[in-house]
Amino acid sequence: MKVLVADKFEQSGLDGLKALGVEVEYDPELREQALIDRTHESEADILVVRSTKVPADLMEGSKLSLIIRAGAGYNTIDVEAASRLGIYVSNCPGKNSQAVAELTMGLILAIDRHIPDCVSELRAGRWNKKKFSQANGLYGRTLGLIGMGKIGQEVIARAKAFGMNVVAYSRWMTADVAAALGIGRAASLDELAAQSDVVSIHVSLTPETKGLLGEAFFQKMLPGAYFINTSRAEVVDQSALESALLSRDLFAGLDVFDGEPSAGEAKYAGPLTDNPRVYCTHHIGASTEQAQEAVAAETVRIVREYRHTGIVPNAVNVRPAEVASHLLVVRHLDRVGVLAHVLGVLKDEGVNVQEMENIVLGGAQAAIAQIALDKEPTGDALLKMKLNSNVLDSSVFPIER
Repeated sequence: MKVLVADKFEQSGLDGLKALGVEVEYDPELREQALIDRTHESEADILVVRSTKVPADLMEGSKLSLIIRAGAGYNTIDVEAASRLGIYVSNCPGKNSQAVAELTMGLILAIDRHIPDCVSELRAGRWNKKKFSQANGLYGRTLGLIGMGKIGQEVIARAKAFGMNVVAYSRWMTADVAAALGIGRAASLDELAAQSDVVSIHVSLTPETKGLLGEAFFQKMLPGAYFINTSRAEVVDQSALESALLSRDLFAGLDVFDGEPSAGEAKYAGPLTDNPRVYCTHHIGASTEQAQEAVAAETVRIVREYRHTGIVPNAVNVRPAEVASHLLVVRHLDRVGVLAHVLGVLKDEGVNVQEMENIVLGGAQAAIAQIALDKEPTGDALLKMKLNSNVLDSSVFPIER
């Protein structure tokens, strides 16, 4: 098995991969056509990337069976193409949560205490204590969180340490969950905007979240409020944010924004360079040594599990419930050819298998196969399965959604 690592990766991760007995090829500078060519030429089975884009033409004609995003998001990977080509896509969720939460609080503090401007002025030889002594303070202020994944929950702990009140909007969070976390629960984005001194967004980029926050939301924010984005640029309508910063008394701290360079070093001449109401960092939310070591360790774990069991932890494109309508349960003796017989019967019926798990019971004498199907097999099919003397029983159940 060969692993191609095409982005900057921790030495501990490279060492961990080699210790698994796989062949590792490491070239963190590969991009675009060079990456496509190397992927095909190397005949790599696994590709590991961080921010590098992985398009469909990279996968087509390759030997890839698994792509790992060494980080949380995976919007830079054409997951639809990977699914079509039978390639797993996996990621490392939650491993950079603390790092992103720390930067979130850093941006809030930077805005409130004008830290970047203080440093800039002093370096230019100017002392202006009169101007920079004006700050709101965080104690008793309300932080509104959009999204309640691992990063959002890490932010809660840090905000409470500063004495902030926290209210959150999340589609999955119930009143009981909010009470257990010791926070308030907003019924809508508008309600959250109207009661928050600081708004911080922590959602992944999906078709549902793209352009989630626009003009209407920013118009609902309180005068003097801060808007923080350390998630994905695409979840925000940046032109609407820029207009609100000009027309209203708002401030922003952004680690992600439209037009940010994709390279490690580059020139930037976008509209946010000289806006005094915006502090931008260089998409560094996950870039701490602690976070990258944790991501590297998780990447090694994914490869280890896949190599030894064929199972991919954190697979993002394994969603059988979206298609499967019935579950076939087959109890059988653990003998060669039994499952081939069952699958042959399903094939003759035109029934497609969406997912299958075969559980061998203690003593390795019998097993239970659970097979997710796209439609219900007929009674005749179930009888044909039992024609194999090693099939003890077969039953089919509808999958409830």
